Amino acid sequence: MAATLHDVSRLAGVSIKTVSNVINDYPYVRDSTRQRVLAAIAELDYTPNLSARSLRSGRTNVISLIIPELRNVYFAELADSVMRAASERGLSVLIEQFGNDRESELSVLRNRSGRMVDGILYSVLGLDEADRQAIAEVTTPMVLLGERIFNGPKDHVTMQNVEGSRAATELLLDGGRRRVVALGAHPGEAIGSAGLRLAGYREALEAAGADYDERFVIPAGTWHRADGARAMRAFLETGLPFDGVVAFNDTLALGALRVLQEAGHRVPDDVALVGFDDIDETHYSMPTLSTIDPGRDEIARRAVQLLLRRIADPEPFEPEEIAVPFRVIERESTPARLPALQPEG
Repeated sequence: MAATLHDVSRLAGVSIKTVSNVINDYPYVRDSTRQRVLAAIAELDYTPNLSARSLRSGRTNVISLIIPELRNVYFAELADSVMRAASERGLSVLIEQFGNDRESELSVLRNRSGRMVDGILYSVLGLDEADRQAIAEVTTPMVLLGERIFNGPKDHVTMQNVEGSRAATELLLDGGRRRVVALGAHPGEAIGSAGLRLAGYREALEAAGADYDERFVIPAGTWHRADGARAMRAFLETGLPFDGVVAFNDTLALGALRVLQEAGHRVPDDVALVGFDDIDETHYSMPTLSTIDPGRDEIARRAVQLLLRRIADPEPFEPEEIAVPFRVIERESTPARLPALQPEG
């Protein structure tokens, strides 16, 4: 049977109230007493009852992170960043997944997100402006992550998708590439990672005086390696000449890299390749992958910071919109940038 508060009290030789004070980090407990209680907790492998604790204090020190899926490496690494940022503030994190189904996403939001947690970090995927009311009706403190709901009813922390994608495309253009494929489009999407990153790609082409050609915009479904590989094979079958690929995330890029190499294309000599997200695997691919670091740790830190502010202050105040800085990471999959032309004279 699981150890109880009474068991800890008996083993440590203190009152139940003293054990409770130690668990809740009450400051006025003698160090020797605190150490006895902690030793008893460790020996008994005691886990505090969050339900009872929350009834007494009104807080659980637990927050929920709602994400599409841990199978997507970006969200797995985002979860790690959130857990580390939360731990620094004395919080634990419950992770909930909703997959890629809009109804499942709404179900998680409406039915489970507020149970036994002080606040929610919610990475929106399938919802849009029409779902503002469903989000507004959540009474638990909430901070939104991602791109789908701008200027909405909750605080919002996101990355610079347009600017980052433009910088990724410019990296290839500055390296002398002119027939650049955009890999990972979602046709018809405007607000969302794919739509915003396509906008950045177009901006870079326009600024460089290069033509935008729909034939070089390649759709890909859920942005896994298999999607990148499948989309790259389909494009190669068109026979269109190209010399660069901007993949809208790193896993798409890694899938495309394998297919390019199988087809005999040297990266970056024949085809330069850049991704987006700076996941850990990009350091170890062959060649290592150039990418955009979207500031994942900063997104997590700022989101937890905002959420704690909402938890501490129930009074309504204007929601904040924060877009964290990004960095261009140049590795082996892109050539060195060409030197800028100097004016004659």
